[in-house]
Amino acid sequence: MKKYNVKNYIRYKEDVKYSIKRIPHKDFISYTNEELKIIFLPLVENIGRKFSTAQEASGVMSIMDIMQEGSLQLCKAVSKLDKERLKDSIDVEKSLKSFFAKRIRGGIRRAIDINRGTMRIPEHKLNEMRKGKDEKMVRMFFNSIFLSIDAKPDDEDMVYQIPDKSDPYNEVLLNAYLMSLLNKHLNSNEVFVLSKSYGLDGIKWSANEIAKALEIQGVSAYVRVSELKKQAVEKLIENVDHSQVLDYL
Repeated sequence: MKKYNVKNYIRYKEDVKYSIKRIPHKDFISYTNEELKIIFLPLVENIGRKFSTAQEASGVMSIMDIMQEGSLQLCKAVSKLDKERLKDSIDVEKSLKSFFAKRIRGGIRRAIDINRGTMRIPEHKLNEMRKGKDEKMVRMFFNSIFLSIDAKPDDEDMVYQIPDKSDPYNEVLLNAYLMSLLNKHLNSNEVFVLSKSYGLDGIKWSANEIAKALEIQGVSAYVRVSELKKQAVEKLIENVDHSQVLDYL
């Protein structure tokens, strides 16, 4: 369980205040990147403090872990600033705060998801899932696991996974859970196609190997296997309730 270290947090806040006082006041557009990183640390603290008391971070990341991640995301955001475009803003401070806040929140959410050992899905897609209901949530869950692997880069309907660096233990747990859903809702051929296509049972087969095992012949064997995969995923989407996938979002 991650614990709230009050002394470290107070020391962090004091360090931030001291650092900000040392920076001379000027127009926001005139600050250097290093100065912006310091000036907007209170924004990191404000966002991080809210996350530290939220249920999604409970027992996953301490407040200092969250602050560290938020600060990292602030640094990344500052490095991506286009100051020429910023000059056209009516309210530079507001524009900066909005730009930084979005990236700080996204980075912290992603870090919480990763530390919880859940699936690696891009942040904007995770937000869609959290806001979605029923079939949409289930569809995005299964698409993120199965169909995204076969999708083309310009297919906007697919969810693309961030490279998974989780421990094998987490992957084994997820695969075991997926297999339980497959066995419950699919017929034997559909279970075979999905489990072998994605190595859910530890061994990944090629489309040709699957076609041969199912005695699918002809030049269109690969296409038929692909159709079976999509058919099986659609069947899962139709039969699995969103409450059964919430813990993996």
